[in-house]
Amino acid sequence: NGRWKRHFGKRISETTIGIIGLGRIGTRVLNRIYSLGTPSLLLNDLHPNPELDRKFKIEWADKETIYKDSDVISIHVPLTNSTNNMVTKKELEIMKSDAIIINTSRGGIINEEDLYNVMNSGHLSGAAIDVFENEPYDGKLNQIDNCLLTSHMGSMSIDCRVRMEIEATEDVIRFLQGKPLNKEVPIEEYESRKQGF
Repeated sequence: NGRWKRHFGKRISETTIGIIGLGRIGTRVLNRIYSLGTPSLLLNDLHPNPELDRKFKIEWADKETIYKDSDVISIHVPLTNSTNNMVTKKELEIMKSDAIIINTSRGGIINEEDLYNVMNSGHLSGAAIDVFENEPYDGKLNQIDNCLLTSHMGSMSIDCRVRMEIEATEDVIRFLQGKPLNKEVPIEEYESRKQGF
């Protein structure tokens, strides 16, 4: 629109960043964040990795502490019965009024209606959402200017898609040979997918 508009923000080193889910992707996000500065890091995972304690200056915290104390929250968990609607109005409203939430994991983890209502009320300074309960997305979050919506682009690179196909094929072969799988879907995630989550 030809407008030149700048916004004040916070330096990463002066920011508290919460990461929920420290598997392969969450750990990669942690590495990249840490390379940009030394923020205060609050982490949550079902199976905390002690290697991360040795590598980074971090604090393991419960989810409520992360919601309450973080300036930026990045979510990296599978969609299961326990993560479906993990972030609702209750969690969003205990976040700082100028906090940002990012979901690049699975749709259904953040309740989209609640996120719309909370952001429409002026709470939260932003959200970045790459995954939706129903895709392609055509919901009310489109009306929120400070809500960045992308079309499930997280894995949309040629090398990533090729790697995903190779890994799936390798596990099919391992299964047929009676060997343990490398990328086995956790039973809870499998059950959630069967139920349509």
